[in-house]
Amino acid sequence: MSKLDEKIALYQEENKKLGLGMSDEYIANIAKSLGPAIYRADTEIVACGDKSELDRIRNNFLKKKLGLDKPNEELDAMLKKVCEKLGTSNRRKYRALFYGLLAIEAGKADIYS
Repeated sequence: MSKLDEKIALYQEENKKLGLGMSDEYIANIAKSLGPAIYRADTEIVACGDKSELDRIRNNFLKKKLGLDKPNEELDAMLKKVCEKLGTSNRRKYRALFYGLLAIEAGKADIYS
């Protein structure tokens, strides 16, 4: 099993454990799109308590990648909702799952289809 396949299996298992409802194929596509970020401990996880990281995700993912043109307050509310969905006490908020939920929340899940 390749490292990518191991990561995908990990994210799929976490998805089922948390009851997030994303398909295995959707998760695999997200993991592939993230490239090397999923292999480094400090970039594989999203820290919801780190405002600068959430600002980066808002600007680089929601605005640039997904093309959302909404006020920061609305985008920040989406980020907060995803943080809560992954569990406020969950210290392992995997970037692949985080981005997948954000895309669904934004109505842009088709970018990973």
